[in-house]
Parts: sequence; C-alpha cells; structure tokens
Amino acid sequence: MTKPERRLAKLTWPEVKLLVAEGCAAILPVGATEAHGPHLPLDTDVTIAIGMADRAAALWEARGGRCVVLPAVSYSVTEFAAGFPGSMSVQPETARRHLADVLGASVRTGFSPVAVANAHLEPAHIATIRDAVQLVAETTGSTPVFPDVTRRRLAERLTEEFRSGACHAGRYESSLVLADDPDAVHDKLRAALPPVELSLVDVIRAGITDFIEAGATEAYCGRPADATPDEGQRTFAILAELLADAMQDAAASA
Repeated sequence: MTKPERRLAKLTWPEVKLLVAEGCAAILPVGATEAHGPHLPLDTDVTIAIGMADRAAALWEARGGRCVVLPAVSYSVTEFAAGFPGSMSVQPETARRHLADVLGASVRTGFSPVAVANAHLEPAHIATIRDAVQLVAETTGSTPVFPDVTRRRLAERLTEEFRSGACHAGRYESSLVLADDPDAVHDKLRAALPPVELSLVDVIRAGITDFIEAGATEAYCGRPADATPDEGQRTFAILAELLADAMQDAAASA
C-alpha cells in the first residue's frame, strides 16, 4: 500500500509545492475496468498498475529521490472484453486525450520525471499511451517515461506465461492480484479453473480483436490455477525495477 505521504491525492497544495521545489518524480498508474475471468475483479489491471507504481516509487526513494503516486486511470480501450458484463471501454481518442492531459498537468506542476505504470496490454490501449506521451513531449518539451512491457526487451525479464502471450487473467495476473488484493480473488474457483492455452500474441497477429472469438470464452487464458502470491511479489519487484530504471535513465539524460 502506498504511504499516505506518497499519495498525491492525500497531500495539500503547500506540501506539493515543497516537494516540487525539492525535486520530486511522479508515477501515473494506468489500467482499465474489464473482465478478467470468473475469478479476478474488474479492476485487476488497476490493482497491478498501482502495485507497480507503489513499489517503483519506494525503489526510487531508496535510490535517493522523492516520488508521488498519482490517482490511477481506471478506464481505457477494452474492446477485447466488450462481450462481458462490467467491461467499460472508452473511445481511443478519449483515452489518449485524458492521458495526455493528466501527464501534461503533472509535467507543468513541476514533477520530474513523470512516468506511466501501465498494466492493461490491449494494443489499442498501448497505442493511446504512446500517442499521449508524444503529444506531451511536443507540447511541454518533456517526455513522460513509459516502459512498455509488451516490447520484447522488457518482456524477456518477466514470467514464462507472460512471454507466451497466454497471460490474460492467467497465472501471471492472478499471481499479482493474489500478492496485493487476495480478498478480491475467488480463490477456490481460481484453483479449479482448467488451463486455456491461447496466446494473445497469435490472436492479435491473426486480426482477432475479441476474447470470445479467440476462444477465451470465460475471459481468461493461461493457467490461473498455478498462480501464487509469492510469484506475484517476485513479478512486482521486476516491474518496479523496470520502471525505476527507465525513470533513472530519463533523469540522467534530462
């Protein structure tokens, strides 16, 4: 859980003014509200993004900096899960504009570097982040940090299931939620779920843009029954390091 003094939303404006004057980074957790199997909550991506941001902020501070975690973005493009009740998709332009406005406001406030901790991996969503980062760079002269874990160089540091592409609400994401929000997991149901060996990488390459059409008829793929909180903690540590390292690289080149 984020320390109260590290949550931007829990600070007063004079406290923020002081932090910025002393030098302070900011991390924006970005997720979505969408179906994640019958065993994980709709806010799975948000939970993971916040967990990544919390740990990266702590790591940044351990390296001698200051960092706040911004309120999470909880809605984005979720067309893959549109056939499942509770999935809340927004238009790409809405998502792009919202992200750009929040990131731009963070830069103008004086936070540096400003980073994105993203946990929603739908290609159209990833595109909105890239576009928002580019827009902020063009309008402010400062480029937000976005380590995209769908890129091979970063994906290779994550779990085998993640690299396989069979990772929506499977072992990878189930482990992460078990680590940070175990009460939200329907654990007996999770432990009984059969594997769905379906690579979303292959699905996307085939031009399929819908979980049901792809064969993920319960909105999950991979092996959720194999998930453990220990694996989740280890994965969070890797995600935090990826983000903190990217922030450090950005700060060094500023």
